[in-house]
Amino acid sequence: MADTPTDTATDPATAAPRFPMARSAGCPFDPPPALKDLQAAGPLTRVRLWDGSEPWLVTRYAEQRALLGDPRVSADTDRPGYPAKASPDAGEGKLSFIMMDDPEHARLRRMVTAPFAVKRVEALRPAVQRIVDGLVDDLLAGPRPVDLVEEFALPIPSLVICELLGVPYDDHAFFQANTKTLVHRDATPEQRGRASREVAAYLAGLVGARLAQPRDDLLSSLAGRVRGGELTHEQATEMALLLLIAGHETTANMIALGTLALLEHPDQLALLRDTEDPGFVARAVEELLRYLHITHLGRRRAVTADIEVAGQVIRAGEGLVMPNEIGNRDPDVFPDPDRLDLTRDARRHVAFGFGVHQCLGQPLARMELQVVYGTLYRRIPGLRLAGALEDVRFKHDAFIYGVHELPVTW
Repeated sequence: MADTPTDTATDPATAAPRFPMARSAGCPFDPPPALKDLQAAGPLTRVRLWDGSEPWLVTRYAEQRALLGDPRVSADTDRPGYPAKASPDAGEGKLSFIMMDDPEHARLRRMVTAPFAVKRVEALRPAVQRIVDGLVDDLLAGPRPVDLVEEFALPIPSLVICELLGVPYDDHAFFQANTKTLVHRDATPEQRGRASREVAAYLAGLVGARLAQPRDDLLSSLAGRVRGGELTHEQATEMALLLLIAGHETTANMIALGTLALLEHPDQLALLRDTEDPGFVARAVEELLRYLHITHLGRRRAVTADIEVAGQVIRAGEGLVMPNEIGNRDPDVFPDPDRLDLTRDARRHVAFGFGVHQCLGQPLARMELQVVYGTLYRRIPGLRLAGALEDVRFKHDAFIYGVHELPVTW
């Protein structure tokens, strides 16, 4: 299920400690304690993965940024030395262009950048505000307690990405169920393959429909690239699948996990709830992105030529694992990093990565989170957890971290 047990005990077959992934039992928002120990020891450490390979674990902010921006560092999963995923059953399939290198990565990425440009995203803000206000209205009119994940966190990004892509929202239950399987760490290759095929077939049908009858949406844009010979039908489908998964699964988990973190830090929640300054809300979003993290496995890369970093030469053909959660807790960059502080300037965080592969959808994610965090607690000032933190089930069983349910009341 995971690369490692809960500690960094040295494996008898190697001097390298195992890659730590288990989070602190005391604080579900913090990185694994063993990661902090490794960071304190130095920026680079050899770690052992499930398959016996020993990539470099990069634990400090400066080294992560330097390597993520280095053209000698490859995102191509087929490169020698690319670190294997969390288990032999996890599957290694490529997620379209994000697991490619330039120039092909840049060529494909350019085809879908326009809808995620800052100006285009800002034009969507009023529509997202209406979505959020409508869902808050439903919460206030409905029974209590309520599961904030099912009734609020999931519908928002699903509605937004469906609108952007041109996917009928009536079908959201179908793709949510299947994408949940795709990001579940314990899903078998057969389960993951079946879910991927079902969603891909669904999207391929929509791309085909847009070939015949274009609309003003991203699927129609991709279909136009197919018509022009720039993409195959299969490539257009893969890109749509990536955007669909990334467009709702990550943001939905961040909405729920961020809300829980704020409920556990009432002084910080009060700052956000009581402000009318959109600039403060935007800064608060950056701090929550720094403080929390929703990925388990770190950004994984392969080195294509020798690189000297922090006095250490990383050889061509060696692998890198760069967990953003520990980079974002580097005390040399973020003083008192384990403290949630919404007044902090956290814009330099690496939650969205860095370099040419940084997250394409980050303007959209930021805007959605700004609307959510700037609306929910102001409109429901008495929002609180309906139960104890110990009863909340966290997604330790998924590649995307969050909570399975978040029962709240007011």
